[in-house]
Amino acid sequence: MFHSRLHSFSRLVISLTLPLILAAGLASFAGGAKAQDKRQNAPGEFDFYVLSLSWSPSFCEEAAERNGRSHMQCSGRPYAFVVHGLWPQYENGFPEYCQRPAPRLNRGIVSSMLDLMPAPGLIFNEWDKHGTCSGLESRSYFETIRKARAAIKIPAEYLDLSQAKTVAPAEVEDAFIKANPGLSNAAISVTCNRTRLSEVRICLSKDLQFRACDELERRTCRREQVTMPPIRGG
Repeated sequence: MFHSRLHSFSRLVISLTLPLILAAGLASFAGGAKAQDKRQNAPGEFDFYVLSLSWSPSFCEEAAERNGRSHMQCSGRPYAFVVHGLWPQYENGFPEYCQRPAPRLNRGIVSSMLDLMPAPGLIFNEWDKHGTCSGLESRSYFETIRKARAAIKIPAEYLDLSQAKTVAPAEVEDAFIKANPGLSNAAISVTCNRTRLSEVRICLSKDLQFRACDELERRTCRREQVTMPPIRGG
């Protein structure tokens, strides 16, 4: 009898408190979502940039394997590291496509950027997805990309790589750190695919100074070694 009454009492307590717990949980979730989304995709509202430098020979080999044909970036002059993009970031996560439709991109701007970003499709995509989140008009955004790229010195050993090179991701990071005073391990990350080095990503403040970023570390390459295919024609 005692156990039966205790069981009934427990059920009563649960029935009375469960709605309160759920309501509190929903309120907490809504509050968290509100905090997280407070500036979601608002142009100019971000914490720092990531400059992404793609190892073009890796991209070209992957494009050939995937499509069986050469990409525009891979049929012109030989490229080493090229700019993939300059991406506004939050401390956690990132904004994207902050204006739909994106303001029209002047073709003169596209032509002027081909030395750093050697494919019009890449330039248009980066403007639509990332540039619109910078809070800058298009010409200023691409001028900022050029300034960010000019602030980074590529290590000499990667400027004219004539043969495939096997490297540890940490080795690539160290080479960039040695070539760029003020850059630290906390501000750089190397990404890879299954076998090849893909990109070097560097965190920069809004005024393009090196800065630490925990978010970058979560995306870093975990392989002990990766291959850097040679520059085409090497």
